[in-house]
Amino acid sequence: MSVRSIRRSLAWTSSPRRRELNWRVALTHQEIFERYVYAGAFTRNPDAIAAMFTEDGVYDAPLVPDGHPLHRRLVGRDAIRAGTGVYHQQPTYQGTMNVARTVYVLHDTADPDVFIAEIDVAFDEADGRRTTLSLLQIFRLRDGQIAMLRDYFAEPPSIASDGHPS
Repeated sequence: MSVRSIRRSLAWTSSPRRRELNWRVALTHQEIFERYVYAGAFTRNPDAIAAMFTEDGVYDAPLVPDGHPLHRRLVGRDAIRAGTGVYHQQPTYQGTMNVARTVYVLHDTADPDVFIAEIDVAFDEADGRRTTLSLLQIFRLRDGQIAMLRDYFAEPPSIASDGHPS
């Protein structure tokens, strides 16, 4: 390659009309799911959670009861950041997650942008009891980010009736 062709190449890339290249590497469903879990359940980081969603992303939790700190539907990154921030500051369940007993299974679908996660989150309570929160999440992706997440979960029976472990 000559110096002249290198200069032409550099001039093209520094031009204000340069073509933007998308260097994003596609993540697997498992990588997306594990990053989402890390951002939420482990670090409780609303900024990291919101960043995983498209700008117009939707978090939908249709089984959440009225008055729950996490609203049923959050639309857009700002709403997702605010809603998950409130929820993670005051979670309704106070048990300690037992990672060794927590399990999940991911299911691919015919649509490569949709996958389903079945999760059984195990908790150890202060009094020695063990509780499991079972949930199902449906992820719809767009350009490697979450465009829609449907999160089907209900609080463990020990707190669902009055908000306190029985």
